[in-house]
Amino acid sequence: MSTGVGFRVSGFRKQHFPGATARDWNDWRWQLKHRIRDLEGLERVLDLTEDEREAVRRLGPRLPLGLTPYYASLLPASPALRKTKIPATAEFTRHPGEYDDPLGEEAHHVVQGLVHTYPDKVLFLVTDFCATYCRYCMRSRLVGQGTFLPDHAMWERALDYIRAHPQIRDVLLSGGDPLIMADDRIEWLLQRLRAIPHVEFLRIGTKVPAVLPQRITPALCRMLKKYHPLFMSLHFVHPDELTLACAAACNRLADAGIPLGGQMVLLRGVNDDPAVMKQLCTGLLKVRVKPYYLHQCDAIAGSAHFRTPIEVGLDIIRGLHGHTTGYAVPTYMVDAPGGGG
Repeated sequence: MSTGVGFRVSGFRKQHFPGATARDWNDWRWQLKHRIRDLEGLERVLDLTEDEREAVRRLGPRLPLGLTPYYASLLPASPALRKTKIPATAEFTRHPGEYDDPLGEEAHHVVQGLVHTYPDKVLFLVTDFCATYCRYCMRSRLVGQGTFLPDHAMWERALDYIRAHPQIRDVLLSGGDPLIMADDRIEWLLQRLRAIPHVEFLRIGTKVPAVLPQRITPALCRMLKKYHPLFMSLHFVHPDELTLACAAACNRLADAGIPLGGQMVLLRGVNDDPAVMKQLCTGLLKVRVKPYYLHQCDAIAGSAHFRTPIEVGLDIIRGLHGHTTGYAVPTYMVDAPGGGG
């Protein structure tokens, strides 16, 4: 992150959160408590277009607005990031071939919060809460709706299923975002999963290093490193997310011995340019994150304004192969509706 970005973030805090000290700003709980969640809060920190204003008014029970002050501070200078987090009226237009559940996860829900698709892997949706909501979210039907609130009884039913199926070797914790939970709640889960003999690999999917890097505390990392082999998939979409705070969070996780894979979604007008994607992928390597998957944007209802033709993704991969280190080249992943791809 350049010094200029640091000054902009500091200026944003002093202008829009004048009562917050630098210590407050760097406290992840303060960040969550002061999330921007409504039109009034959004208009206080951004000059909205009429389309954005109308979209927020119309949200109703749909995917909610949620934005940490930290991430909001990046938006004035980044139209690309702004597009991914601020609602647009295009979300309300459903096109043919779009689905509420494009990957068909509901058909594989074995108990509440547990999706068993591959023989040796389960997806464990431990919470429906995210620090910041992405407008292209593949689980927009679920997140922010109170569907997967952290609940020990629900978790125990999922753990019982995993215990009863010895073919399950790999458990991916997702949601929502598992890392918005308190350390003791995360450890409660990791302890019980690690105690199951046939569970060999634990994974956590998160966007926290990009949207709430303050959450990656030394205490969290000390706790996580007790449960190896533990892997993390970190979600990024644009090089503007790779700030000094984000870099510190990623390096802290890497120093705890956690292999980090970068998962990106191809988004029109955000990162559908070979030069931007190259900057993102090489930037991830600099903060010790291996670009792992570039996902074609799923055909979630109301996502047409984000989706690109598959040829665009192929062109981007061709623009990376042979033009940068192989470590910076992700696998292009296309999930077709109903679980194909």
